[in-house]
Amino acid sequence: MSSCRVGLRLAACLLNISEARKMYIVENIAKAALLERNGQRHPEVSVLNIFSDPEYNRSVITIAASIDELGNSILAACLEAFQSIDMEVQEGIHPCLGAVDLIPIYPLSGVGLEECGAVARSLAENLVLSVPGCSVFLFGEADLPEKRPLVQRRKQLGWFTRRDFSALKPDLGAAPARRCGLTGIGASPYVMNCNVTIDSQDLALGKEIASAIRGANVNGLKGVQTMAFPHEGKIEIACNVESFEDQEDTETSEGSQYMAYSVLGDHFYYVSPHYIEAQVKKLASDRGIGTIGRALIGFTPQECKSCAEYAIKESIGEFWKIRGGVFM
Repeated sequence: MSSCRVGLRLAACLLNISEARKMYIVENIAKAALLERNGQRHPEVSVLNIFSDPEYNRSVITIAASIDELGNSILAACLEAFQSIDMEVQEGIHPCLGAVDLIPIYPLSGVGLEECGAVARSLAENLVLSVPGCSVFLFGEADLPEKRPLVQRRKQLGWFTRRDFSALKPDLGAAPARRCGLTGIGASPYVMNCNVTIDSQDLALGKEIASAIRGANVNGLKGVQTMAFPHEGKIEIACNVESFEDQEDTETSEGSQYMAYSVLGDHFYYVSPHYIEAQVKKLASDRGIGTIGRALIGFTPQECKSCAEYAIKESIGEFWKIRGGVFM
């Protein structure tokens, strides 16, 4: 029977860890998120999805919970991750700075960005106290008073190219230990991960296409951050799709490039994954090549909310094991 309180206030974390080749480690981290300190499973926490890419050696674990419980749940998962992942020996083609590389918290239902930011800051403080050598940088709503976005913080820290942590200056914690590296913690409107593979091995061409759709480009897609990576013998255009509040030029209708959703009365928009795929396909076709499908890593904001509400209402902690038979 349902153990879900009426009006449960939900948030999600897409926990990015630098391990995808030892799945028992990844699953142990996911399962740690579900347990209270007494070892019993928490009824208001669910792991909705696990996405692992062995070539990138990176996994994204989607944790959804009551906002009152999410910080403790993420902390438990991080403690397991720091015990199991050693950045001194970690290898993979995806950029990363930490064993736990990124902890973004997103509001889903009944909770605002400010409260998510407070949970993120509290989590950061608890993490550096709990894990010797853990160091943290803050972004978004957790980074007060500046509220610098993740992309800006990553550029400042050399996330895209750096593997030497010794000279980094964290916001919390001592200089990063080589085993732990540096962890980003913050809160923002939902960010979706959408990747499109082009049928080419030409990385320069992939970077050209990625640049063309990047939101910073004058003709790019608003809120879309992109990189191109060699992946399984082809080139993958990896996109972080940010939600934004600005309503200018964001009419939403069937077939529109923008999708809309609301959280606690605030309206957000993001570029449709289908539109991103269509744009990459067109740009690739103009260069004489094709595409090989689109991968949505996890959920759209609406899907994440629906899955979270269902999983917690039904007290399904390991939702990632059954999601294909329920929602997809």
